[in-house]
Amino acid sequence: MILTRDKILEEVRLGHVRIEPFCEENVGPASIDLTLDNKFRYFKKTADDDFFDIVEGLDFNDVTNSCEVTDRYILKPGETILGITRETVFLPENICGWLQGRSRFARVGLTVHITASFVHPGVSNKQVLEIHNEGPVALALYPGTRICQLILQRCEGGAKYAGRFEKQELY
Repeated sequence: MILTRDKILEEVRLGHVRIEPFCEENVGPASIDLTLDNKFRYFKKTADDDFFDIVEGLDFNDVTNSCEVTDRYILKPGETILGITRETVFLPENICGWLQGRSRFARVGLTVHITASFVHPGVSNKQVLEIHNEGPVALALYPGTRICQLILQRCEGGAKYAGRFEKQELY
């Protein structure tokens, strides 16, 4: 069952769901808008015959460089970067989430996740975004923009994420 605004605010008031920093204005009818931080990872330039092995132990740091912007990041057509939310999301063991783009940005070709939209129950971390420009023109990304929305859903039972990205950062 997806939580609506009243239920989201109730869970926040009870301290079950925490978003830090929290802004009540960012809570919509059935989601919470999350904002873009100023930290990004962009892909290293490689030769045409270079490749990266897709295996369990892969490390995205091997094929990306990090940067911080003070103003904006220009995302070229067809380019993919990693971004991260300013907010840290704390979910209880009986609530999971789904990251979705915002339609106003999708209409100009911006996607905020490629396949990893699921937010596990019991997380306490920032959310990494797989940002891609599907459109024909460059897009300027500004830190602080409400870039995506987090949809919260109750789980049957409880679980706690304790995986590889438990403490997500983009450094």
